Amino acid sequence: MRGSPDEPGGADVPEVAEYRPLLFSIAYGMTGSVGDAEDLAQDAFVGLTRARRAGTVIADPKAYLTTAVTRLSINYLRSARVRRETYVGDWLPEPVVVPVDEPGPAEHAELADSLSMAFLVLLEALSPTERAVFMLREAFGYGYPEVAAVTGKTEANCRQIFARARQRIAAGGRARADAPWPARREAGEQFARRFFEAAAGGDMDALLGMVAPDVVFHGDGGGKATAIGQPMAGRDRVLRFLLGLFRRGQVLDASLRLAWVNGEPGAVVYDADGRVISVFGLDVADGVVQAINSVVNPDKLGHLGPVSDVARLPDSGSGGTT
Repeated sequence: MRGSPDEPGGADVPEVAEYRPLLFSIAYGMTGSVGDAEDLAQDAFVGLTRARRAGTVIADPKAYLTTAVTRLSINYLRSARVRRETYVGDWLPEPVVVPVDEPGPAEHAELADSLSMAFLVLLEALSPTERAVFMLREAFGYGYPEVAAVTGKTEANCRQIFARARQRIAAGGRARADAPWPARREAGEQFARRFFEAAAGGDMDALLGMVAPDVVFHGDGGGKATAIGQPMAGRDRVLRFLLGLFRRGQVLDASLRLAWVNGEPGAVVYDADGRVISVFGLDVADGVVQAINSVVNPDKLGHLGPVSDVARLPDSGSGGTT
């Protein structure tokens, strides 16, 4: 469902422009899906319109919309649990991509600070309610009274849920970048340019100084595109694999465009016809790459434009992509 001037929740809702970035960020943080986040945000606006048409006075539209999109997202995650549990291979969120030469809308600045791929992967360890409490409190800075009102829990219960969730997230590793988005932008773009130029040129010596010894490569093909089945760890192993990918890309006459991927430096790879093959995201900390995230699942790339068949598996069929 998409908003339009003729639909409930479209142009007849004055709060759309103001609150859509926030609602998208919350829904995306909950689901890891761009399309579903857009739909859930729109559903929240539809609910607001219907409530007003029914004569309900909405004193605080922001609180109403935040509550609506969070609860819709919780319900979505509960229904998607079976698909998540049976997902083929390594799961990564659907990438949010902004070319480096474009400023991007407001929600991408929010993503840069709060919803990196590493953060979203760690959130997968939480239940839908834990995820909502932790994200509203940690990523968006909501106070416990607000979190309680949104989730329908008591403040004491929210404090307990947040404490448990924070322990589980901390056990999983680094969740968020330390530097704010403006400080990371220029340095990140320069780093990504050097990294991908070294990879394209087969410069192993340069790459060795740019990745952590325990760097991890994550590849999400969803059972529909060629990808490694499990995370690959270790600098030498990961770099040999990465250089092999770039050699294959040169044979296929693929091209690469630098981009911000979930607020982190990365790139989009295109085939000779300009169709999207994959998206790379670099998780950079302490001046080196801690993880390389590669999304090849064609179902997670369609929002970026036409998708290439280069990496698609034969007879891949259909399956859950959430």
